[in-house]
Amino acid sequence: MSDQLSIEGAIRKLWPTETDKFRDHLLRLDKESRRLRFAHAVSDTFIEEYAGRMTEFGSVVYGHIVDGHVRGAAELRRLGDSWGQEAEAAFSVEKAYQDHGVGTELMGRVVRAARNRGIRRLYMSCLAENSKMQAIARKHEADLRFEYGEVIGEIMPETPNYFSIMAEAAEDRVGFMIAVLELHSRIVRAA
Repeated sequence: MSDQLSIEGAIRKLWPTETDKFRDHLLRLDKESRRLRFAHAVSDTFIEEYAGRMTEFGSVVYGHIVDGHVRGAAELRRLGDSWGQEAEAAFSVEKAYQDHGVGTELMGRVVRAARNRGIRRLYMSCLAENSKMQAIARKHEADLRFEYGEVIGEIMPETPNYFSIMAEAAEDRVGFMIAVLELHSRIVRAA
C-alpha cells in the first residue's frame, strides 16, 4: 500500500521508549481532530495520561514519522487482558498530513498486525460525521453500521501466512534500527 502514500515520511512501529513521540503527536492535534479521534473534547492532561499508558494497554502503535516527529498514529488495542479474537483500531493524523494517504497506510499496517495476531474481528468506531475515517474503513473492506450517533466498523482480517508475518518482522527490524539511530542522534544533540 505504500504506493498510495503521497507525502514525505516513513511509517513504522513505535517502541515502548517512544511514548513521548506518541503523546506529542496527540497534543499537536487541532481541537476538531482531537474531538474526532476521541469522540469528545479532551484536555492535554487526558492526552498525557492516555499516551503514558500506551504500553500498559498492550497496544501496537504505528507512527507516520517526519523528521523525527510522529504526524499520524494508529493503534491496535486488545480487548481484555490478553490478545483474543477481537481487537480495536484507532488512528489520528495531524491536519497538515490529512488527505495524503497517511490514514489509509496506517490502517493497513494495523489490519496486518491484527491478522498476524490471529484477530478475527477488528472494530473501529467514530462519530457519524467522521466521513474520512469511514472512507478509510471502507478501503479496508469494513462493514459499517450506525448506532446512536456513532459508526461502528468491523473488519475481518485474513488468516496470517508466512508472507504477512515476514513483512511485519522485516519492517520491525528496520523500524527498530531507525528508532535506535534517532535516539542516538537525540542523545548526541543533547550532549
